Amino acid sequence: MSRPNPAKVAYASGRRSPLAALSTWVERHVQSLVSSLGKLVRQPFASALTIGVIGLGLALPACLHLVVVNASAVTAGIEKTVQLSVYLKQPMTAEQARKVRQGIDARDDVLDAQLVTPAEGLKEFEEMSGFGEALKALDDNPLPYAITIRPAPLFDSPEAIESLSDELETLPEVEIVQVDTEWVRRLDAILGALEQVVLLAAGLLGLGVVVIVGNTIRLDINGRREEIEVIKLVGGSNAFVRRPFLYSGTWYGLGGGLLAWILVSAAVGFLAGPIEKVASLYASSFRLQGLDPDGILALVAGGALLGWVGSWVTATYHLRRIEPRA
Repeated sequence: MSRPNPAKVAYASGRRSPLAALSTWVERHVQSLVSSLGKLVRQPFASALTIGVIGLGLALPACLHLVVVNASAVTAGIEKTVQLSVYLKQPMTAEQARKVRQGIDARDDVLDAQLVTPAEGLKEFEEMSGFGEALKALDDNPLPYAITIRPAPLFDSPEAIESLSDELETLPEVEIVQVDTEWVRRLDAILGALEQVVLLAAGLLGLGVVVIVGNTIRLDINGRREEIEVIKLVGGSNAFVRRPFLYSGTWYGLGGGLLAWILVSAAVGFLAGPIEKVASLYASSFRLQGLDPDGILALVAGGALLGWVGSWVTATYHLRRIEPRA
């Protein structure tokens, strides 16, 4: 005599084990996942239009993000060209000037300090100014000893450079310190503004994706209104009815995220050659950067999340308004 199946006995007695409940829950979700994907496949044109609009909406902020990333990469080395010119007081001997240079060069926030003698400074001025013959008429060299300083990599921000300049001006041997950090501040401000533009565009277009998915799900709900009423009439809950619509919205968002990745990659590939050619004319090894793995994951997962949010908001709102007719 065969022994009874424990699962069947539990089912017949109205009791279900946690494992059986979990198995049923997973099975229902898998069915909704597959059926919602099948519905999208059965409507290729409408699905393609929705995914296409979502993909374009997600691709724009991703492209703006790459503009900021590549602009930051281009300008990363520019700040390192900032130099401070420290002019020493007169009169000063060469030995005194060398000691001042050594003291400045020993600082942690200084990468390199070079001493420029009055003779070297006058020669450079003659070459750059074009007044060589006039300068030869001078009896004495009026230029002081100078020290050119390059800040260390961790101390090349505008704030750090200004702090270094203020500290150097307090040295008793220093007459004046010259440094132009305004252009660095402007550059940082421009990049900061671009980052804010990217965030604003991402927020607005993300909201647009939610609206697009929500409108698509609303049309789908209206088209299946009678079916929903029947399901509710036999005891189906709003959560049960909502489940396939949530997966449909997630599929829309996931497809839009993948399409956005393809569009961004195509744009980077299309522009990489011309930009590298321009960079080579300026003796630069710059190469256009595309999305890194984290960026790709954020784009695709973000699209799926926005699709889920749009479908959840719309389905929750409209399903509460649908009640089975008596």
